[in-house]
Amino acid sequence: MARFADAVRPRLAQAAATAKPQVARLAGALGPELARRLAARPAKTWPYTAGAAAAGLALAVVVVSSVGPWDASGQRTAERDWAAALERVGGVDHGGDPGTSPEDPQTAPSAASVLAGLGGTAGPVKSAPGAKGLTAALEPLLNAPALGGTHTAAVVDVATGRRLYDADGDKALTPASTTKIATAVAALSAMGADHRLITRTALEAGTKELVLVGGGDPTLTAHEKDGGTSLLERSRELGGGWASLRTLADGTAKALKRRGIRAVTLSYDTTRYAGPALHPIGVNDNLAPVSALTADEGRTDQSSSGPVTRVADPAVDAARKFAGFLKDEGIKASSPGPSKATRRAATLSAVSSPPLSALVERMLTNSDNDIAEALARQTAIATGRPASFDGGARAIAAQLTKLHLPVAGARFHDGSGLNRDDRLTANLLTALLAKAGDPQHPALRTVLTGLPVAGFTGTLATRYADGASGLVRAKTGTLTGVNTLAGTVVDKDGHLLAFAFLASGTTNPPAAQAALDRTATALAGCGCG
Repeated sequence: MARFADAVRPRLAQAAATAKPQVARLAGALGPELARRLAARPAKTWPYTAGAAAAGLALAVVVVSSVGPWDASGQRTAERDWAAALERVGGVDHGGDPGTSPEDPQTAPSAASVLAGLGGTAGPVKSAPGAKGLTAALEPLLNAPALGGTHTAAVVDVATGRRLYDADGDKALTPASTTKIATAVAALSAMGADHRLITRTALEAGTKELVLVGGGDPTLTAHEKDGGTSLLERSRELGGGWASLRTLADGTAKALKRRGIRAVTLSYDTTRYAGPALHPIGVNDNLAPVSALTADEGRTDQSSSGPVTRVADPAVDAARKFAGFLKDEGIKASSPGPSKATRRAATLSAVSSPPLSALVERMLTNSDNDIAEALARQTAIATGRPASFDGGARAIAAQLTKLHLPVAGARFHDGSGLNRDDRLTANLLTALLAKAGDPQHPALRTVLTGLPVAGFTGTLATRYADGASGLVRAKTGTLTGVNTLAGTVVDKDGHLLAFAFLASGTTNPPAAQAALDRTATALAGCGCG
């Protein structure tokens, strides 16, 4: 470690100097929470955390070198330099002569490739886990009483797509929120990772009617300033960049003033979506009525994830807030009402969502039902179907079929998994994850990067305190009597495995979750080749 530190110190110094402003902002936003999380980390999890860190260093080299271009702020330049330092090789086992320059690392022993099946070639690579070994490791845990009377499971080698373990993997069960994996794959394959959703204002020709046109962006925000820094600005510092209703009002007011207009009749257009707005589960704190125009997911507090009371009509709520922002800019607006922008209307201003890849990551990490239902409808629009619950469900199924995924037995009724009539198989879930890791489908990669990290992020942040913290990435699923888990793990021999565990008939959600976590932990520690 000392030799490694000496080798990378010059580039790390350069990187630190370049990235200092960004680091300062991030530290201000994340420092207290990060310190709390690290201080609370149980001592017994250090082997898993250390392993995750090592895997993270290897992954950083690949990711950082491919995401360019390097931005003007220098932040990605710093990341590139750091990655280059990590890539520096030397020593008898690493393709270089030891000690030929002060920056070169000294002789180091060889180690087996991390994720060798995905392209590594150095050192001997053990074979993938076998069915016998996986059965011995997983079956006793999957038969735990906490997992109810019915369960299914599947494990796949992501590098080859080969199924390694199958326990009724073709049996369709209620998937709960693991449905969002299918929604993510369908949306990304239909629209592309760079697709953005536009919210705009349009002025009807020859009138003073201003129409706020919803584009279906579920992350549009109207949050107020907080202590001198808006929540929007804070999200941008952390890489979010969510579209702001305030920014839209500012641009619209300027365009109106240039036309000499100081008062407007305000309307709002939600016609991009069709069908019922209310999910079949009815009014629920986990999902607002689905609308093409909504601000902050219709939440009635400052939260950005988790269940909370929602407004009854997100479009009316957003339009009223927009009218208030126009007033702040010196434009008087009438009480808003529904309308539809005509083709003759002139666009005055517009704001765009982050790219679809970022929406997918937020959806998966936080198990965000509002984003999931929006992406299902956007997938329907992209494939020529009605933008409704039914149209979105049919669009998801069609996209997965187009990708030659095993959809037999699958039934979709929504994009979020809140509908208890949804059905997926463990084999389909693992196939979706393997497809996301396929080099031939790079647009799907955020399906993997968006999965919550055990013990650290999203819906897994408080789980795995005594398990594979940092090694498991997985989407959770919970409904009454249903507990599911699907994601990826690097096993003891360095193989990237996709897994899916589905259980029905559970009666104790915490116990069922713990049982699934123990099973994923066993998979992470399995040297079952």
